[in-house]
Amino acid sequence: MAIFSTHFASQSLQLRTSLQVFIPDIIDTDKPMRLLYLLHGLSDDDTAWLTNSSLVRYAENRNIAIVMPQVHRSFYTDMQTGNRYWTFLSEELPRLVHSWFKLPTEPENTYVAGLSMGGYGAFKWALHYPEKFAGMASLSGALDIVALREARPEGEAEMQATFGDIESHRGSDNDLLTLLGKITAKPRVLQLCGTEDFLYENNLGFKAHIEQTDLPYTYQESPGEHDWEYWDREIQTVLNWIDQKGDFA
Repeated sequence: MAIFSTHFASQSLQLRTSLQVFIPDIIDTDKPMRLLYLLHGLSDDDTAWLTNSSLVRYAENRNIAIVMPQVHRSFYTDMQTGNRYWTFLSEELPRLVHSWFKLPTEPENTYVAGLSMGGYGAFKWALHYPEKFAGMASLSGALDIVALREARPEGEAEMQATFGDIESHRGSDNDLLTLLGKITAKPRVLQLCGTEDFLYENNLGFKAHIEQTDLPYTYQESPGEHDWEYWDREIQTVLNWIDQKGDFA
C-alpha cells in the first residue's frame, strides 16, 4: 500500500494544514475503485485512523482509496469564531484531492464516514450534497448537536464559538435533523453506535428521526464504548458495507 502525508497551504483556511491519503498497491481493474473520505473526531487529527486502528490492513485488498483530512475541533463547520472548515471540506478538499491523485470522481463510487465529531461531519456533508455520494456512515456520531448542547452545558462556550447561539443553530444547515427534511437524492446510510457509548441516547434520538424518511438506512448497535477498541472493530463493518452495495445486515 501507499500512504501519502501531504502538507499544504489551504486557501479556505488561510493556513498550512495536512492530509493523509491511503491508496492500495494492487488494484483489481475488473472491479470499480472507490473513494472514502474518512473523518476524525474532536480530539484527534488526520493521522488518528492510521495510528489508532488497523485501517490499512483492513483496506489494502478492497479497491478503495481513503482520504483523511485535518479539521481540528471545528465540527466541519464554517465557525462562528474561527476558520472556514466547512468550505475547506466540501469545496476545496475534493478539488485538491482530484488534482493531486488519480482517484474516483463518480458519485456512485464515493463515500464519506467518520467517528464522533467525524460522524456528524460525514452525515452533514452527504445530507447537504446527497447527489455526490453513494453512501454515508457514522461511528458513534454526535448526530444531534442541539440536543447535545442542551444536555452538556459545560461545553457551551466551545459550541458558541463553533455554531453561534443555540437558537440560531436549531433549524439551520448545521442541524442534521433539519437537513433530513430537505434531502432529495437517496444515498445509503449506515449508523453504528456502542451501547455503552455516552452518545448512545443521542444516536437513538437521531435514529427515530431518520426512520421517518425513505432513505436506505441501516442501524447497528453492539457492546462498545466511545473508544478505539470499538472504532477499530466497526471500521471493518463500514468497509464491508461499502463492498456490499445491496442490502446489508
